[in-house]
Amino acid sequence: MKKYKIQKSPFVVPTTDGKLIEEHWGNSTQNPNISIAHMVAPPDWSEPHQTPQFDEFTIIVSGKKQFEIDGEIVVLEKGQSILVEKGARVRYSNPFSEACEYIAICLPAFSIDLVNREEE
Repeated sequence: MKKYKIQKSPFVVPTTDGKLIEEHWGNSTQNPNISIAHMVAPPDWSEPHQTPQFDEFTIIVSGKKQFEIDGEIVVLEKGQSILVEKGARVRYSNPFSEACEYIAICLPAFSIDLVNREEE
């Protein structure tokens, strides 16, 4: 029995805001302890505030991404990364003119039941 798995066709999460989400590992692959996703946020993209019940690591591949964490604004650029701990109130956005490509890792795995998004 092989001790590895190769992901050749990540689950593309349907979105309505132009954001690309390709979940390589997570609840879509019966891995509830971690999710690893490749994402591209288009220019002028944002999502509502949320208070997730998971830690989220983000690594910026290209472009810039804005994080509003408990009221503080943080902007990351290519090559930088951040850990937003569970329980922080956060809003992710890309108010810039260039798309932002990044990798997101959530522990435990991202789940709509754990994200606690606020109504806009």
